[in-house]
Amino acid sequence: MKGRVTAISGATVTVALPGLRLYERLFVGEGMLAGEVVRLEEEGAVVQVYEETRGLAVGEPVVRTGKPLSVNLGPGLLGTMFDGLERPLRYLHERRGPFIHKVGAVASLDLEKAWLFEPRKNKGDEVRPGEVLLTAKEGGMEHAVLSPRGGVIEEIQGGELPLSEPLGRLRDGTEIFGCHEWPVREPRPFGRKLAPSEPLITGQRVLDFLFPVARGGTAILPGGFGTGKTILEQCIAKFADVDIVLYVGCGERGNEMAQLIEEFAGLEDPWTGRALMERTIMVVNTSNMPVAARESSIYTAVTMAEYYRDMGYHVLLLADSLSRWAGALREISSALGEMPAEEGYPTYLGSRLSDFFERSGVVETLSGRTGSLTMMLSLSPPGGDFTEPVTQACQRVAGALHMLDTSLAQQRHFPAINWSQSYSLYERELARRLEEGPFPGWESLRSRCMDILAEEASLREITELVGFEGLQDADRLTIRTAGALRRDFLQQNAYSEDAFSPPEKTVSILRDVVRLHDLRLKRLKEGEPFDEVMKEEAP
Repeated sequence: MKGRVTAISGATVTVALPGLRLYERLFVGEGMLAGEVVRLEEEGAVVQVYEETRGLAVGEPVVRTGKPLSVNLGPGLLGTMFDGLERPLRYLHERRGPFIHKVGAVASLDLEKAWLFEPRKNKGDEVRPGEVLLTAKEGGMEHAVLSPRGGVIEEIQGGELPLSEPLGRLRDGTEIFGCHEWPVREPRPFGRKLAPSEPLITGQRVLDFLFPVARGGTAILPGGFGTGKTILEQCIAKFADVDIVLYVGCGERGNEMAQLIEEFAGLEDPWTGRALMERTIMVVNTSNMPVAARESSIYTAVTMAEYYRDMGYHVLLLADSLSRWAGALREISSALGEMPAEEGYPTYLGSRLSDFFERSGVVETLSGRTGSLTMMLSLSPPGGDFTEPVTQACQRVAGALHMLDTSLAQQRHFPAINWSQSYSLYERELARRLEEGPFPGWESLRSRCMDILAEEASLREITELVGFEGLQDADRLTIRTAGALRRDFLQQNAYSEDAFSPPEKTVSILRDVVRLHDLRLKRLKEGEPFDEVMKEEAP
């Protein structure tokens, strides 16, 4: 069914086309610009166009699809870079050049590429929804084709087949394909949700040891300009102990994304030894790309993440940054003339964020496997003001807060995680797990570390008054040990071998620092002079 454009206001277009549904996808104008219905009116709808509307005219045609904004899910996603509407950027670059203008409809997956499918079920087998029917090799991963619904298999075939051909059929006539579409704003189904209990190893000592994140958990990384959010997220993407990484460059500068892409292409996955890009998907919407597509980019990414979670994989979703997503939401809301709330954000900002965070978690999939989706999301509060609405709304629902400190960044202390204001709600459960497993004494070491850092903070004001030499010997030792903790433990160079610290190395470094501190404290209590004690190295 076709309609026409009746009014244009920036990226917001009013169309005359009866029967539309909220969030239905449309193609607008002669250039077939992708759009989505964001408000229904009596004889038409208001459409948010995800592309540049320059040159669009009143009276141009509008074509409805009858479907909500969806992504195509199947083998071929890994190692690929998409924009916020799941259009492959390499394909667009080859045909349109480095700048994206009007694109129209583009297939996200190569439907004619053949994949070697192996059946896991036979003709006549009864299957449940979400059960594994066939598998194919996608890089180093086993890609599962899941049953779209329950029933009896009437026909199933393996071998090298393209995604455009059916791989089988259920008795009720439902055809089985290697790929399918899924609405981005609709969470994918699962069996049941489980409590997060396994630690996610990021290789960052300050995170893994002091403020850990559980697999299936959520964490936010708010920080002002220059605090190293992007570099920290990129380090986590490179080294995190997960099967698949979804990296969302949401409103990032193009040169930063170009650097990331170039770097990732030559990196090796430290856990498997294979190319890092084989387990990575990038969803990129840089600051010079249409702002409306930025709003959809995180939904596109989280739907892909859920798809791989349903196969039983551990997936990590990183977004840089969620503040720019919220900025896009504010622009769309303003264009629609909605009543603004605090700082111009729409009144539903908090509920939208809560719905998004709810899509994380550890689940038992419909096929009985266990998969997880972890979110680590950076925030860019204007002026470093952590009381602004987006940071506050995220803080209410996130399981861990990794606060990036401008003063630490100015001292060239990276990662600039503020250890006195950050926290993790997963810390107690994960520490218990690690204590019972390979790292006995983990919690007591962590407590000693935090105590020394807290004691040093309390001594700071006294030191400013009386000077370092005016302190008692034990206090001077605490300050020296805290300095060693900052220098040798909390700091990590993202461009050296120390960028990734396995848990064994993390514990070893801290044990050495604490052991030396205890030894020196014992000698001070025995009456040895401070200067003599500090000269001695650990045995």
